[in-house]
Amino acid sequence: MSVVTVTSDNFEKEVLESNKPVLVDFWAVWCGPCRMLSPVVDKIAEENPALKVCKVNVDEQTELAQRFGIMSIPTLISFRDGRLVNKSVGVISKEQILDMV
Repeated sequence: MSVVTVTSDNFEKEVLESNKPVLVDFWAVWCGPCRMLSPVVDKIAEENPALKVCKVNVDEQTELAQRFGIMSIPTLISFRDGRLVNKSVGVISKEQILDMV
């Protein structure tokens, strides 16, 4: 499954109303660690059809970043049944990401 770009307009539908566990990557174009983590997140999306993977550009979606208290990026948040389950800040391994979802 491909990565879904999430905005304030579609967050509710794509993340909170998803019937699958959801991994959300909060990132920015200028963020070096985000660029390191991005291919890992993309690969997880490809390899795990039972998981929905979304990305939020914090520069374009400041309201969502504020809503979830994003102070540093990259930040990964996992959701299940519309509830926040786990949150991780910084670059982590593929295995650690899979463990949090």
